[in-house]
Amino acid sequence: MKARPNSPWKPAVLAGMASYLDAGALVTSGMAISGYYAAPLRLGAGTVGTLLGLQTLAFAAGALLGGRLGDRFGRRRIFTFSLLLYAAGVLLLLVAAGPAVLYVGVLATGTAIGADLPVSLALAGEEAPPGRKGTMVVFSGMLWLAGIVVVLGLSSFMGVQGLAGGRILFAHLLLVAIVVLLLRLTLGESAEWAAARQEADARPAAASETVEVSRIRELFRPPMAHAVLATGLYYAAWNLGANTLGQFGTFLWTSLADGEVEQFSRLTFLGLPVGFLAGLAFLRVVDRPARYAWFAVGSALIVIAWALPALLGVNRFTLVAVVLLSGLGNAFAGESVYKVWTQELFPTLLRATATGVTMAVTRAVAGLAALGTPAFALGHTRLFFGLLFGFTLLAALIGLAWVPRLPQAPRSAQQPAPTADHPVLVDAAPTEPTTAAA
Repeated sequence: MKARPNSPWKPAVLAGMASYLDAGALVTSGMAISGYYAAPLRLGAGTVGTLLGLQTLAFAAGALLGGRLGDRFGRRRIFTFSLLLYAAGVLLLLVAAGPAVLYVGVLATGTAIGADLPVSLALAGEEAPPGRKGTMVVFSGMLWLAGIVVVLGLSSFMGVQGLAGGRILFAHLLLVAIVVLLLRLTLGESAEWAAARQEADARPAAASETVEVSRIRELFRPPMAHAVLATGLYYAAWNLGANTLGQFGTFLWTSLADGEVEQFSRLTFLGLPVGFLAGLAFLRVVDRPARYAWFAVGSALIVIAWALPALLGVNRFTLVAVVLLSGLGNAFAGESVYKVWTQELFPTLLRATATGVTMAVTRAVAGLAALGTPAFALGHTRLFFGLLFGFTLLAALIGLAWVPRLPQAPRSAQQPAPTADHPVLVDAAPTEPTTAAA
């Protein structure tokens, strides 16, 4: 099995577009279903919450499946099939004339992007030059932000209401998905994955099967289980706030602050260029020890952002503050740093699997929470925001105190041949604990 060499920026961009499409689907679905589609299609708060919650739960299932398949059969094959499914799901959301088609569409898009992200991140990190893994992975997070910018920009300035407004936003996602799919077909397989897979396949069949089973078990045993638990808890706790803002920001603004969809889009759109510029600055330090200090600043901003509505009450000022402060903080913390951790803490043939597991748990938690978010936010507003503040504080503590103590996995390792009693995992042994994992 041979892998074609790729320029490191080409897979970084095309793999990072998974983040763009993820953010685009999250924000567009939330905006279209709870805003543009709600009145014409007679979607109540319960239906809106169920649709958006199912999309997130489908992401969880897709991440679990896609991550494992990506480690077994390669990065390129899985992210090609997942993008085909994504395009089909977006097309259904584009033409939907009732809840039934919307349900199928959100399930398809959620499953597809969930399967895509773990393998795309692995490809970007594995094709990165030495000492630039974090740079390439964080760049994908900037494309996540770009997806939000484009969707909000379209919503803010296109001046179209009702079904037509939602259909335009979904048409944008469909066009981007098709272009990215065509460009991804020009990519080669991850050279690092191909080498690790070739080494595993070269073993006798019985030994190879034993190693494969042992490799999966190793993911849930110390010390690697600690990395799974820490990154999973961090991502799940942080994502509850981020997912709520992404999916239900428009709903919270219109329902709790008596605002309008276009007004909220314009206000939040103003803060996104600041986050993008901050992300560019973070690219310069993410592979250096200074990352920890930047992460601490970002975490503090996110905690403060969610503390404002919890302590001062919900109004237009505090909601805009949440968007602006958390948007800036997320440039140095949150999902972007979580993605770097997944590439540093897990070995090659477990990397996408581990990422898929933690993404699946995170989106499952967010999906279940989303099912009741509209009703809970309306009925128990102060408690709702108090819980989001508590979870972001928990995430900050995990990222600052636990993750830096975890051992990093080697980029590559020469392993002795396995024996029947002691099977050796390909590229699975941890190195010394890192001092700057955050």
